[in-house]
Amino acid sequence: MRVFKFGGASVKDAEGIKNVYDVLQKVGYEDVLLVVSAMGKTTNALEEVIKNYFEKSEELNSSVQEVKKYHNQILLDLFDDEKNEVFAAVNTLFSELEYFLAHNKSPNYNFVYDQIVSYGELISTTILSHFMSFMGIKTQWLDVRNFIKTNSNYRDAEVDWELTQATISKNVKKKMLNITQGFLGSDENNFTTTLGREGSDYTAGIFAYCLNAESVTIWKDVPGVMNADPRYFENASLLSHISYREAIEMAFYGATVIHPKTLQPLQKKEIPLYVKSFINPMLAGTCVSKGSDSEWQIPSFIVKRDQLLISLSSIDFSFIMEENISEIFALFHQFKLKVNLIQNSAISFSVCVEDKFENFKDLNPILSKKFKVDFDENVTLYTIRHFNDKAAQTVEQNKTVLLKQVSRETMQIVTKEN
Repeated sequence: MRVFKFGGASVKDAEGIKNVYDVLQKVGYEDVLLVVSAMGKTTNALEEVIKNYFEKSEELNSSVQEVKKYHNQILLDLFDDEKNEVFAAVNTLFSELEYFLAHNKSPNYNFVYDQIVSYGELISTTILSHFMSFMGIKTQWLDVRNFIKTNSNYRDAEVDWELTQATISKNVKKKMLNITQGFLGSDENNFTTTLGREGSDYTAGIFAYCLNAESVTIWKDVPGVMNADPRYFENASLLSHISYREAIEMAFYGATVIHPKTLQPLQKKEIPLYVKSFINPMLAGTCVSKGSDSEWQIPSFIVKRDQLLISLSSIDFSFIMEENISEIFALFHQFKLKVNLIQNSAISFSVCVEDKFENFKDLNPILSKKFKVDFDENVTLYTIRHFNDKAAQTVEQNKTVLLKQVSRETMQIVTKEN
């Protein structure tokens, strides 16, 4: 079985849905499992619904209606007859969403987030599945929450691999087109969980591992994995083949083409991962597989924006030792700050972190009791794999360098725009 993943950009409108059909016609769809994200910017729109829900905003109903209107237009563009059963199926999902908003009693933001935001994937796959059937391709729609079982760490759930393996291997039918949702799972109480933002790639990796898949293909709007983001760097080059090790390093440092968790289950079973273009599906793209790293030593640039640089120093000029560092990291873990760079001296300790849950405002007073705390918001972290002087100069030009760290193969630079 082959596993394909289509992200939100590939199914953002009716033309995108039709293009998925065209891609499958060209590359084949028998014995394929499709993992599909929410359409376009639906996740962002549902996050607005969640915000309005907690703020008891008068905008709650209109924000739900906006999501409805967006999907209804796609339905009207795809199907001639409003009596097609897909309209009722999508309306049922919206009714479930509205019922939850009206009757939920939990004040837990992360729990509510997962229950609401999941409807993006449920609706997109429902529409895609019905369109494939409409076009003559028989499909099996799978509710991924019945297959990927997790703990109850809402918004960043951990997979119960044993239970997930048993469920997937027993219930996924082969020799047909299966369609399921990315990003989602469920806990032991069957409440919806999510695997972390952009977790649909990881979903594809989970299914591939459990099904001993032939390959995974992530369909993107780019030709494959590039050595730099073309939005920020001119003359970005396609990396036609990279090893699991190099891809994991790039994903760890923040390369957005592949989700960091995706590669680990694939590497264990040596399942190749392809990153290909849904615009030009017959192009070779990038293959990530077992191999030597000696073939691709050109500099690769990874950019992480909206970072927070925190510098802690001793109030009494005492050393910052292992005990202090352990305590600091425990707090970062507690407040869900993701550390992307570490640098320390005798009496100071600096970290570049991602504060996606905006918890630093609560952590800062705690840190300030023991340390002098300085911080810079909205900084950019550049990581250069296989760096050289020219690559470093490219990054540093017209910027203020706040911190630089160099190892054998990797240079990391924290900058602020001048």
